[in-house]
Amino acid sequence: MHRPLVTLAGVMAGLAVFSLVGTVVDDRTVLGVNTWLKPLKFGVSFALYAVTMAWLIGRLTRARRTAWWAGTVIAVFGFLEVALIAFQAARARMSHFNATTDLDDRVFTAMGVTIAFFYAATLVVVVLLMIQRPGDRALTWALRLGLVIAVVGMALGFLMLVPTEAQVAADTGVIGAHSVGVEDGGPGLPVTGWSTTGGDLRIPHFVGMHALQVLPLLLLALKRFDEVTRLRLVVVAAAGYVAVLALVTWQALRGQPLVHPDAATLVVAGLVAAGTAVGVLVAVGGPREHSLRA
Repeated sequence: MHRPLVTLAGVMAGLAVFSLVGTVVDDRTVLGVNTWLKPLKFGVSFALYAVTMAWLIGRLTRARRTAWWAGTVIAVFGFLEVALIAFQAARARMSHFNATTDLDDRVFTAMGVTIAFFYAATLVVVVLLMIQRPGDRALTWALRLGLVIAVVGMALGFLMLVPTEAQVAADTGVIGAHSVGVEDGGPGLPVTGWSTTGGDLRIPHFVGMHALQVLPLLLLALKRFDEVTRLRLVVVAAAGYVAVLALVTWQALRGQPLVHPDAATLVVAGLVAAGTAVGVLVAVGGPREHSLRA
């Protein structure tokens, strides 16, 4: 396995434990939630991501040196990104969108630089994964599709950087927001903090990024099927996942809370569910001789 990424996973797990303790002993808040909740969530998320990428890079058989360096860049800049988040949490300051003071502005700018390197290195791994097979066809496509969707999910995070009309008018130094249609810091779901009164762009960002874990884990549950059927089911699952990602993005951009969908959202969700169900039936019942080429 890729040692720098494994090290990152361990550090992030330690940060998650530290932050969990922080939520108990430190009652300071940022935007209405405990200041240590954000590094706790990022610690868990980056630990999962680092473990997955370490395992994936370890399965690559070509351009291994390039893959190792890409993984190392992910590890270094992933660490710096979350370290800056933890630094701001320790100060009980907003980490994202915060340019209210010179120091806050420098931290936010630095976070933009670190995530750019992180994203670019991930794209390198995407390219390497597309030109080789790290397993059988089903696993190869689960990893390829999962990583591509994850990259899209990362890119959706940039939607949060667009300043709202109120921010432009007030010129307070806050640039961008998680929520759509309401101010950040309002009522939210437990742990995640996702808004229950407006749209929340963190939802598609989260859903997209973790396709890299969901699709390979789904494949583990399909062991009883032959390789071609598993491949088809992975493709169906990826298509359904993309549809769900598009749906929650659309919902968030309309300023609609995840937990309060309107009729249009429910209709589209029903169509996605029905389409996925039909795809599963076709995948399981179809002939065995046809498959994607890996």
